[in-house]
Order: sequence, then C-alpha cells, then structure tokens
Amino acid sequence: MRLENKVAIVVGAGQTPGETIGNGRATAILFAREGAQVLLVDKRIESALETEQIIKDEGGTASSCAGDVSVDADCLAFTNICVERYGKIDILHHNVGIGVGDRGPIETAESVWDKMLDVNLKGAFLTSKHVLPIMREANSGSIIFISSIAAICSMNAIAYKASKAGMNSLSQAIAIDNARFGIRSNVIMPGLMDTPIAIEGISKAINKTRQQVRARRDAQVPLGSKMGTAWDVANAAVFLASDDAGFITGVNLPVDGGQSARIG
Repeated sequence: MRLENKVAIVVGAGQTPGETIGNGRATAILFAREGAQVLLVDKRIESALETEQIIKDEGGTASSCAGDVSVDADCLAFTNICVERYGKIDILHHNVGIGVGDRGPIETAESVWDKMLDVNLKGAFLTSKHVLPIMREANSGSIIFISSIAAICSMNAIAYKASKAGMNSLSQAIAIDNARFGIRSNVIMPGLMDTPIAIEGISKAINKTRQQVRARRDAQVPLGSKMGTAWDVANAAVFLASDDAGFITGVNLPVDGGQSARIG
C-alpha cells in the first residue's frame, strides 16, 4: 500500500490491442493495487474503460475519461475532473507517445515531425501545465513521464528521438522550478519492451510473426537476452510515485536491461 490515500492521473491508461499488457494499463493497475485512486485518461475511452474494469474487478478505485493530450482544453478538463471526483492530485503519470512514419532527417515528412512533437512533447507540457498549480497549492506531488532510451541512444527516427529528448529536458526544468513546492518530476526511459504497441505494430510493419519480432528484439538486450515487460515500467513508476522516492527528482531512469549502458 505504498500509494495509500494518493490520487493519481494516468494519461494513456488504455493500450493497443494485443497479446500482452501495455505500460499505461500495467501502471494504472499497479497504482490501484498499491492503494491509489486512479483517474484513467485515454484518447480512446473504450480502452480506458477496459482498464477501469480490471481495476474494479480487483477491488480497486478508478474512473475514466477521454482526453487528447495535444489539445489544451482536454488537458484542463481531465485535470478538473480529477479534482472534482477525488479532491486532489498527488501523482501525474504521463504515458503517451507515437512513432509511426519516422525516419532520418531527409526521409521524414514535415507532417510526421509536427504530429510527433505535438503529441509526444507538447502533450507532456500541457498535462503538467494544468496539474502543477494543483500540486503547488498542496506543496507536494510526483510527476512521471514515460520517455525512451531513444532520447540518449542512436537511432534512425529523428522526430521520435527529438521528442523524447525534449521530454527529458522538460522534466528536468519542472523538477528544478518546482522543488520549492515539494513537487518531484522524473522520467522513466524504457528500452525494448514486450508490449502490444511494439510487437503488434512492428509485426505488421515488417510482415514478420510476433515471435520473429520478439526473437530479434530479445537478442539486443544485454540482461538475460530478454525484453522487459510493462510490469517492469510499472514497478519503477510506483517507486518514483511513492514516498520511498521522496528525495529523488530530476532523474532520467533507464528501464532497459542494460541497453543504454552500452553508450561509450
């Protein structure tokens, strides 16, 4: 019960359909298991409602609402809904990102760049912008952004990399600017994960079976030659959201089986 009496917003609490569980859904479930009341936000409300039902079936407390993080009015609306339903906001967990159509700087279309920065980076800015005044008034709060080791590792996906590197910098700025209010801001950088958005999407894009995709990705992971799962990300998120991490802010935490340790 590390999050007992806490209220959390999980943005991106639904998931892409698939064989496994996604980072947002796993984190929302684990937050609830640890005692938090959770507002589940997703652009696809039906997916958030699926997560809500899982939590309620386990005896947890959760409710859902639709929201597009790239729309300022939506971010303000779900912030207000959380306060109306639960009275406060202790935790913001931002788990939103897209990466379709991204390549190198010559091949990437301007529209792809704009869309990716709009969703991945501006969305993180807008969610935190509206939650921060609530947390400042309470003189406490924990913000967690789901970035990627792409922010610090070489990859041929320029818009995605730039958006996630920007997210890391945004979190650092929030951490320093809001430390005097007792607010912490940290980033989790997942590596290769066995989640539906990764496996299903890549499988379709390269016309390979899920197991072929998994085998190729597993081989790239130093720790046990095995990808992580959404529960690895969720466990890190619970720690950063909890009082156990009360003296930790401005951190970019890799959850990647040692992939990013290869730098240098």
